Amino acid sequence: MNNTRFATAIHIMTLLAESPQEWLTSEWMAGSININPVIVRKELSVLKEAGLIISRQGKEGGSRIAKNADIIKISDIYLAVKNTEVLGKKNNNPNPACSVGREINEHLQTLFSETDQLVLTFLGNKTLQKFLDHFK
Repeated sequence: MNNTRFATAIHIMTLLAESPQEWLTSEWMAGSININPVIVRKELSVLKEAGLIISRQGKEGGSRIAKNADIIKISDIYLAVKNTEVLGKKNNNPNPACSVGREINEHLQTLFSETDQLVLTFLGNKTLQKFLDHFK
């Protein structure tokens, strides 16, 4: 995942966990992250679909965390926004006449899967609350 989606999602979730009873607007969160509110709304929709937040529209609208921060694993947030393996993508069209090219993607897939599992295990041992505690 060579982009800022995970960092943005963690930032959003940390803001929501810090004020669990408040309805925070995408504009307010965008100010903290220093990005366009449209990007925040995109990630909010993904986090909502994953069951990590709830949202409401209207004058009193905004988003709130859906669960206690001590039961949300960082891996839950990672999985919500993950769009590729940690190490990237496989080679598109390796040469099948080459002894390495013929098998590279099969072996890369094993390496990628094992690495992803290590990351998920590592992040699964950390809660959003533990991450939030760094800010106090």
